[in-house]
Amino acid sequence: MTAGLLGLCLALAAAPQHAAFVPGRHFTLAWTHSIEKVRWEEDYQVIGPPARLIATAARIKGSAAGMEPPPDAVLRDGWFHYTPTERSPQRLPLMRSEFTADFELCADGACHPMGHWLRSDGGVTEMRACERTPSR
Repeated sequence: MTAGLLGLCLALAAAPQHAAFVPGRHFTLAWTHSIEKVRWEEDYQVIGPPARLIATAARIKGSAAGMEPPPDAVLRDGWFHYTPTERSPQRLPLMRSEFTADFELCADGACHPMGHWLRSDGGVTEMRACERTPSR
């Protein structure tokens, strides 16, 4: 039995047939808050099989009203660093709107808007760890 390739599966919640696979084991998901213009970054690792998503670290570039860093966050070089409380989410629902900048997804050292892999329908895109079986 051949092991599959680990990575992220992205799918539109309203149309799951529209999906993409992003290979890799280490990812950073980043976004800028639409009102406060504060940047957030979360680091994830994909482990398995079976494929599981592990949140390893998170950062917030400053703070703003209603967006305070967690109490255990440490300020370092202008970023509040902390460990996410939800360490192994089954899936991440990401709201993508035409009125805000898209999420940025970094894989293998290259960062691109999420639209590089999967267009937005203005609704929720689900991100989860997955395994792709190699084609023969």
